Amino acid sequence: MNLAEDLTARSKRNGWDARPAFLTGSRAWKHGEVHDLAARAATVLAARGVRPGDRVLLALPDGIGWVTAFLATARLGAAAVLANPDLPAADHAFLAADSDAALCVSRADLESRFDPLKWMDVDWLLVAAAAAVKAATHRTGPYTPLYVQYTSGTTGIPKGVVHRHRDPGLYHDTVGTRVLGVDANDVTLSVSKLYFAYGFGNAFAFPLYSGSAAVLVPDRPGPERVRELVDRHRVTLLYAVPSAYASLVDSSGFASVRAAVSAGESLPAAVGARAAELIGAPVLEQIGSTEAGHAFCANSVARNVPGTVGHPVPGFELSLRDASGHRVPDGAEGDLWVRGPTLLREYLNRPADTAAVLVDGWLNTRDRACRLPDGAYRHTGRVDDMEMVGGITVSPLEVERVLVEHPVVREVAVAAVADPRGATKLRAFVVAATNALSPAALEAELIALARRRLAAFKVPRSVRTVPALPRTPTGKLRRFEVRNGTW
Repeated sequence: MNLAEDLTARSKRNGWDARPAFLTGSRAWKHGEVHDLAARAATVLAARGVRPGDRVLLALPDGIGWVTAFLATARLGAAAVLANPDLPAADHAFLAADSDAALCVSRADLESRFDPLKWMDVDWLLVAAAAAVKAATHRTGPYTPLYVQYTSGTTGIPKGVVHRHRDPGLYHDTVGTRVLGVDANDVTLSVSKLYFAYGFGNAFAFPLYSGSAAVLVPDRPGPERVRELVDRHRVTLLYAVPSAYASLVDSSGFASVRAAVSAGESLPAAVGARAAELIGAPVLEQIGSTEAGHAFCANSVARNVPGTVGHPVPGFELSLRDASGHRVPDGAEGDLWVRGPTLLREYLNRPADTAAVLVDGWLNTRDRACRLPDGAYRHTGRVDDMEMVGGITVSPLEVERVLVEHPVVREVAVAAVADPRGATKLRAFVVAATNALSPAALEAELIALARRRLAAFKVPRSVRTVPALPRTPTGKLRRFEVRNGTW
C-alpha cells in the first residue's frame, strides 16, 4: 500500500472527490483536486531527482503547499521530513543534515538556509505541478517509511522519529473514528500545526481518511481569529493546547463545535470546565507523543472523565511502573509505558537511543500518571518536570491544578526557585485576567487557597504575576526557563 494512492482510491470509491478537503483563505480545495495536484507534483519532484527511499525536508506553513508536497513525496516512495518553518536557520541546517535530505521544500524567504542544488520553492512546485503529467505510484508496503518527525529536543538533541505508510490510517481508525467519531460532515480547525504529531493527525489524516474538511491557516491564530474561523467555516471539531483554551475565556461564538480536544500538556480541570462552558461542547483531554504518532490515551465523545487523559485508545496498552520497571498498583503513581500499533519504527540513525526507549515492544514515555478505579488515567507530569523542595519531590502539576481554580488565573506555572541563601522555595508564576486583583492581593488569595488544599510543603512561598509564560512552538511549557527565570 502507498498512502497517496490509497487515499486517492478511497476518495473516489466513497464519492468524496467533489467534497471540500482543505479550506485555505477563500479557497476550498476538493478531495479530488488535492490528489490530482499531488500526483502531478510528484512528477516535478522526480524531475529534481527525488527517488524511492530518499527523504524530502518540508519546512512549510500549513496550507495546500504542505499537503501537496507531502502526498507527492509519499507517491514517489520517499519519506517527508516535517519541519517547523519558523525554526532558526541553524535548526533547519541540522534537520537537513541529520536526515540527509535529498531535497528541501520551503517558502522563497528561506532559500538561503539550504543548499541551492537541493532546494525548491513551494510556490514554484505548485505552479509547475499544474502543468505536469501525473506520476506513477511507487509500490510500497505498510511498513515502508512515510515520514520523519523530530522530537522537541527538550531532553537533548532532537531525534527523528520514523513512521510508516500504514500509521496515518491507524490514527484515523483508532482516534478519529472510535474516539471522536469523525465523519464526512465534520469541519476541523487545529490550532496545532501539521508539522507536529497532534496537528498531523487532526488536520491531515482525519480529513483525508474520512472525506471531511480541515481549515488550514499558515500562522498561529489567536483567540479572536480562532472564533472568527470557527464561525465562518462552521467548525465542528476544534483542536488546541491548554494555553489556547485558557486564552479563549473571554471569547464567544462556538455554536457549531460539537467537541473540542486538548493535548500537548495537562489540561487543568478548571480551565477545561471554563472552556467547555464557553464553547458549549465537551473539551476532551488526551495524551500522545511524537514516538506514538498520535494519541494513545484519550477521552471520547461517549466517555469523558474531566481531569484525566481518559482511557487507552483502542489497540493500545498502558503500564505504570516504578523506577525498577515493576508495575505499580492502581491508585499509585508511576512511569507511563505504552505499547501499540503506531509506535515509532526507530529513531533515524540512532539505534542506541531507539533501544533505550523501546523495551520488548513497550515505549517509555517519561510521563508520570496514576490509574483511577474506573480505568481512566490522570497525568501527573513529566519525569524531568518534578521539583525538589527541602529534599521532598513535588509535582508542580498538583499545585498548578489548585491555583488555576482561582477565577482570575488564566495560566500558572510552579517551579522551585533558589532564594538568596541558595535554599529552594516554590514560586508560582501567574498570568491573570485583565482588570484582575492587584499582584499583592492575588498573591495572598492564592497562597491562602493552596494552604486550604495542599500539604504545607507544597504551598508556594511567593507568587509573581507575569504577562505570559515561556512556551515551545507546540504550546508546551518550558519549565527549565521558568526555573531559571530566563524568559
